[in-house]
Amino acid sequence: MSSLPLVFDAPRRGTPPRHLADLDPAARAATASELGVPKFRLDQLARHYFGRFTADVEAMTDLSSDVREKVGTLLPPLVTPLTEKACDGGATRKTLWRGHDGVLAESVLMRYPDRATVCISSQAGCGMACPFCATGQGGLQRNMSTGEIVDQVRQAAAAARDGALDEPARLSNVVFMGMGEPLANYKRVVAAVRRITEPAPNGLGISARGVTVSTVGLVPAIDRLREEGLPVTLAISLHTPDDELRDTLVPVNNRWKVTEVLDAGRRYATTTGRRISIEYALIRDVNDQPWRADLLGTLLRQRIGTSRVHVNLIPLNPTPGSEWDASPKPVEEEFVRRVRATGVACTVRDTRGQEIDAACGQLAASHPG
Repeated sequence: MSSLPLVFDAPRRGTPPRHLADLDPAARAATASELGVPKFRLDQLARHYFGRFTADVEAMTDLSSDVREKVGTLLPPLVTPLTEKACDGGATRKTLWRGHDGVLAESVLMRYPDRATVCISSQAGCGMACPFCATGQGGLQRNMSTGEIVDQVRQAAAAARDGALDEPARLSNVVFMGMGEPLANYKRVVAAVRRITEPAPNGLGISARGVTVSTVGLVPAIDRLREEGLPVTLAISLHTPDDELRDTLVPVNNRWKVTEVLDAGRRYATTTGRRISIEYALIRDVNDQPWRADLLGTLLRQRIGTSRVHVNLIPLNPTPGSEWDASPKPVEEEFVRRVRATGVACTVRDTRGQEIDAACGQLAASHPG
């Protein structure tokens, strides 16, 4: 199916300039000394950035012009919007971002009746080579910095507040399900999660329970994440319960098998108290057979436990040149019924953004120009 190699180590290129969002409180204090300003000035800067969602230093009139000149170096433009597309009556908005070095990435902002969610990228491209995913087939360009990741969220929060989703909304959920394998960019993603969840002036103040980190199953990184003290939801992109198919559908399975990944999920759930989400893209005549539904539910019940896991079925979203498509509705409904029959919760994800290539597996960061 996929002829691309797995890439765990991103190319070392295009390091973005230092940004306020890269700095934890200790680093911020050291940077204040380096810039020759009192620490409270950087705290003021952080309150504007994290609390008011602004990166325009000239608008920070509580800072004198000479201080603005010094601290403004910590707010370089990291991700600049190139194009924006909307659909679903304005409730879904995809942004194509350009990094300082020209690399492209995408995020998707969505409004639901009870929440506003942004799906963000942690890498430019992806090295996991899953054949049904446009991002995976595009290869990996580089890791995104902590600042680049956080700034996607900061700009999304400002856009939601200012009515970009047809009406004002408060950003409440952040999902690391855009471009890239988050746990292959581990240190920067964990630092970004801390900036996203810590209260101002140290972060954006979004509840950790509103943050989801997705992975194809990097077992050592899952175990490392469970010790971080961050009660975020872990989403495992499983897509099939049997090793024979998963070896080709999710190539990382050649390194960590299904039972190893599920056992890591159980350890994560036990340590954090958070329920694991199992992502399963349902593909016609590939992974939608009744016996696979039975096996999936049985394995999850045995390896994780019915109270600690939830299956999130995703009707396959079309990508250019792909010969695969979504399973018919009756097949999908039977799959859900069989998983639930094992005692495991199972729901079908609301498909959003298909017509603007903003749905799961469609992010390819192509520039129309």
